[in-house]
Amino acid sequence: MDSETRDRALKRVRRAAGQVAALERMIREDRSCVDVLHQVAAARAALDGLGKQLLEAHVGSCVSEAIASGRPKERAQKIAELMEIFSRFSQIGAK
Repeated sequence: MDSETRDRALKRVRRAAGQVAALERMIREDRSCVDVLHQVAAARAALDGLGKQLLEAHVGSCVSEAIASGRPKERAQKIAELMEIFSRFSQIGAK
């Protein structure tokens, strides 16, 4: 992971951590269910944004390098890894 991606990711992680901390405070303060649910949605959106950012960086570097390498085994491994990640992200909230 390059330093720019790392810095952006850490910024998003701190934002998500702040939102989760706010959730804890809201629950302790017995805030309304609707307010807490809005904060849950905000925290999830922050984590989804982080996932999207990291996925984009991964495809732009690791996956593209594996495809360009000309090594079929490495290419197949990265594509399988990518499909697993897509599968996990598509299942978020699907219960």
